[in-house]
Amino acid sequence: MPEAGGDRAFLAWSMRTLIVAPDSVAEAVMTQPLVAVLRRFDPDGQIDVLAGPAVAAVFAAMAEVGEVFTSRHAFGDVQPVGKFLLARRLDRHRHDRVFVLPTAKRAALVPWLARIPVRIGMHRDTRWGLINQPHDLPDASQRPLVERFAQLAFDPAHPLPGQVPNPVLRRDPGAEATARTRAGVAPDAALLVMCLGSELGENRRWPARHVASLAAMSVAEWPEADIVLLGDARDRPGATEIAALSGQRLRNLCGELSLADEIALLAQADAVVSNDSGLMHVAAAYGRPLVALYGPSDPRFAPPRAARARVEWLRLECSPCHEPTCRFGHNRCMTDIRPETVFAQLRQSMQITRRDIR
Repeated sequence: MPEAGGDRAFLAWSMRTLIVAPDSVAEAVMTQPLVAVLRRFDPDGQIDVLAGPAVAAVFAAMAEVGEVFTSRHAFGDVQPVGKFLLARRLDRHRHDRVFVLPTAKRAALVPWLARIPVRIGMHRDTRWGLINQPHDLPDASQRPLVERFAQLAFDPAHPLPGQVPNPVLRRDPGAEATARTRAGVAPDAALLVMCLGSELGENRRWPARHVASLAAMSVAEWPEADIVLLGDARDRPGATEIAALSGQRLRNLCGELSLADEIALLAQADAVVSNDSGLMHVAAAYGRPLVALYGPSDPRFAPPRAARARVEWLRLECSPCHEPTCRFGHNRCMTDIRPETVFAQLRQSMQITRRDIR
């Protein structure tokens, strides 16, 4: 099937491709199938990524990616001088085409300034001229995001050729050993990771008392395991509360590790429990046993795409609402997910021996 912009899937020469990355960790992970499709079409070409600092580590973990250009200037509303200098820097690399994944006009400006000839992306009226190979998909909002990204590799008039592969990230044994050391986790200890954060609001967080109950049950079941609490600095007070409520020795690493270290820890975790968040998608991309907790968001739109991932979603009448705070004030879509239910799912996921899942 022809790739976007003509019969590029069958070109005899290698291309240099740039991808302008989305700005969330979850969407960055969901970019990987597009990257894999582009690599399959052009195995000798180079795929580079322009990413903000908050997501660059995700693309560094993709085997198909060559160079990651990290800059804030591509995504800000202003900073004209920074955008111009970044465009000059990219222009020296002579990219043949660019895939602009964010839909904002400002994300398409730098590739246009860099004179990249083929500029592919979801079309918006305000980006006329900046995107010269637009994709106007009438049902785009109804598709899973990973499929919307992968569709950009093909002629928009044609359907996707079969099922889109799941995101896959590359393991790095050296980085994993370093991350264990920084986290204070012994090299041979079983590792259970609980991801507490959610980039899209308090409404998506499982209550601290439930996480604490799950942690206590997990310690009783797997006393040899180290339980790590991951999140950013905003999650640290909640993690401190969880550790106190559980009465167990939990490792509160919220706000202490870089994203690269968090990725390396998740890559080797024996099991992961997570809210709907970017780290959840990282764990799924490594195929780790995972229990994903959904409340106001919709697992049909952006599910954890992995065989060992299990989803807890109550399907209440008011869910999904996609709101950062509960308009009814009860947040039942998260509070009614019981720790006992999650623990049963976790134990089922952990039936595979650690030797088999490593």
